[in-house]
Amino acid sequence: MTEASAEPVRGQKGQKPPPDVHVPEDEHDHEHGEYPFLAHHFDTPEHQFEAGKLGIWLFLVTEVLFFAGLFCAYTIYRAQRPEVFEYAHFFLDTTMGATNTVVLLVSSLTAAWAVRSAQLRNKTALTVNIVVTILCACTFMGIKYEEYAHKFHDGLLPGTHFHPAEPVWETARFKSKHPEAAEAAEHIVELQKEQAKAPAGDAKAAEGKAADAKKDEASADPRREEREYIASLRGEQLAPLVDTGMVNPVSHEATMKPPPHTATFFGIYFFMTGLHGLHVLIGIGIWIWLLFRARTGVFNEKYFGPIDYAALYWHLVDLIWIYLFPLLYLIH
Repeated sequence: MTEASAEPVRGQKGQKPPPDVHVPEDEHDHEHGEYPFLAHHFDTPEHQFEAGKLGIWLFLVTEVLFFAGLFCAYTIYRAQRPEVFEYAHFFLDTTMGATNTVVLLVSSLTAAWAVRSAQLRNKTALTVNIVVTILCACTFMGIKYEEYAHKFHDGLLPGTHFHPAEPVWETARFKSKHPEAAEAAEHIVELQKEQAKAPAGDAKAAEGKAADAKKDEASADPRREEREYIASLRGEQLAPLVDTGMVNPVSHEATMKPPPHTATFFGIYFFMTGLHGLHVLIGIGIWIWLLFRARTGVFNEKYFGPIDYAALYWHLVDLIWIYLFPLLYLIH
C-alpha cells in the first residue's frame, strides 16, 4: 500500500464520503457549515427543533404538576376555612390584580408575535416584540411590588407576623362594596368604644335586688344596646359583617376580631404569588438574553427554536396567573 493510499479519503465540500471510508472526527459535521446553529448530534434543523420542543414541554409538565399541588392545598384550606377567605380577600386590591392580568395577556401576545417575526426574518419586529414583552413583565413586577409594599405596611403578613393595621370593615374596598354594612360597622364600633368607657361596677349595680334581678341584669348589661342594634339590621347589612367575622350570627354580638387562622391565607397568598413572581423574573432574564441574540440577526425560518421555547414558557406563566387572579382576588 502506497503512502498516498494510506491517507484517509476526504469527502468534497457538499458531498458525503462513501460509507466504507473513514472520516476524521473533526470533519463529521453533517454539513453544518450551512447551518452554524445546528448542534453536532442533530442531523437537520427540524430534528433539533423537535427535540427542543419535546424538552420544553416536559419541563412545562413538571411546572404544571408543581402548581397543581399548590392549587390543591388552596382548595382544601378554602373548603375548611371559607370564612377566612371571605374576610381576607377584602384586603387585596382587585384593580391591581386586574391590571396585572391585562399586562400579562398583552405580553403573551407580543411573545407569540416574536416567534412569527423570527420565522419571517424580521429583525426589527422581533426586537420590538421582545422589548414590549420585557416591559410588560417589568410592569407586572412593579405593580406586584406596590401590592407587597402595602401589605407589609399594613401588617398583612403570614404566620405570627400578621398584625393588621385596620380591620377589614374599615378598608376602602369594604366601604365601597357594602356601604350600608360599612355604616352599621361604624355604629357598632362607636358602641364598642362607649362600652369600653363604662365603669366596671355598672354591670353589678343591681346586685342584691332579688325581686327585679332579671330586669336589673338586662338594664345593666353593657352589650344590650349593641345586640339590639345588630338584631335590627337587615340581611344585606348583617351578612357582610358576619362574613368578615365582625358579628357573631348566633349571639348577635360584635367580636371585633378577624377569624382565626387568617394569617394562613396570607401565607398562601405570598407563597403562590411570590413563586409566580420568581418565574416572571426568570422569564425577564430569558427575554433579555434573547434580545441580545436577536440583535445579531441569528434567527430565521430554520432557527427560531429559542424564541418559540421562551414563548411557551411565558404562556404558562400567564396561564398560572389567570388562575391565581380569580382564586385570590375574586373570592366573593
